Amino acid sequence: MKNKFIALLVIASSLYINATAQKVKYVVLVSIDGFRPDFYKDPSWPTPNLQQMAKQGVYAQGVTGVFPTVTYPSHTSLITGVTPSRHGILYNTMFEPGGEGGQWYTEARQIQAETLWDAIRKAGLRSASVSWPVSTGAPVDYNIPEIWSKENPADRRGATSQYATPKGLFEEVVANATGNMQINDYNLNSLSMDQNLARIAGYLIRTYKPNLLTIHLPCTDGAQHAEGRESDQLRRAIAGADNAVGIILDALQKAGIKDSAAVIVAGDHGFVNTHSSLAPNVWLAKKGLIGKAGNKEDWKAWFVPTGGAALLRLKDSKDMATLQQVKQLLQELPESQKKLFRIIEKPELAKSGADPDAVLALAAIQGIAFNSAITGEELRPAKGGTHGYYPDFYEIQTGFVANGAGIRKNGTAPVMSLTDIAPTIAYLLGIELKQATGTVYPGLLEQRNK
Repeated sequence: MKNKFIALLVIASSLYINATAQKVKYVVLVSIDGFRPDFYKDPSWPTPNLQQMAKQGVYAQGVTGVFPTVTYPSHTSLITGVTPSRHGILYNTMFEPGGEGGQWYTEARQIQAETLWDAIRKAGLRSASVSWPVSTGAPVDYNIPEIWSKENPADRRGATSQYATPKGLFEEVVANATGNMQINDYNLNSLSMDQNLARIAGYLIRTYKPNLLTIHLPCTDGAQHAEGRESDQLRRAIAGADNAVGIILDALQKAGIKDSAAVIVAGDHGFVNTHSSLAPNVWLAKKGLIGKAGNKEDWKAWFVPTGGAALLRLKDSKDMATLQQVKQLLQELPESQKKLFRIIEKPELAKSGADPDAVLALAAIQGIAFNSAITGEELRPAKGGTHGYYPDFYEIQTGFVANGAGIRKNGTAPVMSLTDIAPTIAYLLGIELKQATGTVYPGLLEQRNK
């Protein structure tokens, strides 16, 4: 009897997946950088599109991020359904001791796990992407990657034109969607960035009707870094992101595909107000574990700061003497500093799916951030907001709202994981994402009678 029940359950699940896939032909994944659940749960925020989506579709009470809770690892988990240790994008920038950070991860070939873009192509479907992190050279049919000039990072236009695919796509969207753009029309210095990205996405939807479109809206992140979780600047930024979502919804309507499209708005991390900053590499330098500034070879241990956390790497991963020396110096810190963080040991770090080469991490309490200085005061004033914290409290959670084809109406989901979103999209489109470790919550999906 038990085996018969399991067989019937498998058949029913298969029929449900097929029914969902037949109805959902298109999915748009919108990422709002620094997206928080209160932006759609609290009606005082200026987000009519997001609140309407939440009311008519489904929303999550919160989404637990990956560690560290920073943009590039998180966005890669959004499109792979696995943690950083599996997909290989460990931080925003590649590890480089002795400096503020190495080169940014920008190339899709650096991703070590299957992406939704890979799965879409294997299924013979079409994809598009607009300013998604780590997307340069991705297997995307219509790709406007997130890239900028190394000589002048404020100017993204030339590099975007160079790496957009197919060749000439950036010129095409400028001519048909945005009009001629100055430097600050297409970078993080102006809130117009989100609107221009949404106009590009809208044009790609109307013109090419991709089965999957991914778009990253960055401006809400900058507002919270500058002034924290509550400010007029943030209200303008999230209102702009909400308007960008409205542009995309309008494009689906104009393209005639709204009834067969699901729209998911997600994020990468929440935000925490900060008042102080710790420099853990100053501790290492005082113990002789870091040599002269700028000498990238003269070190034994290095803390990689990620905002609300700092992960420890050793030059020699087997150097247990140095690791014990670091642990000892942490124990010898004054209580006024020790109370500002907790130590995450290797087993917990490995379970979180973080950098496999990190031997321990410091997780700051709220209000404290880490920096990479190796000289000066260990504790110094800070302001604004940051993220990167260990994802075990509400304020650092990101959000999830979904509406449209295949999505349940008037529903809520419990706290999800960031790795659940990619397999949910694969489920909706009826494609396989075999490596994903996340879970598809049945409560998110429309129940259909057979």
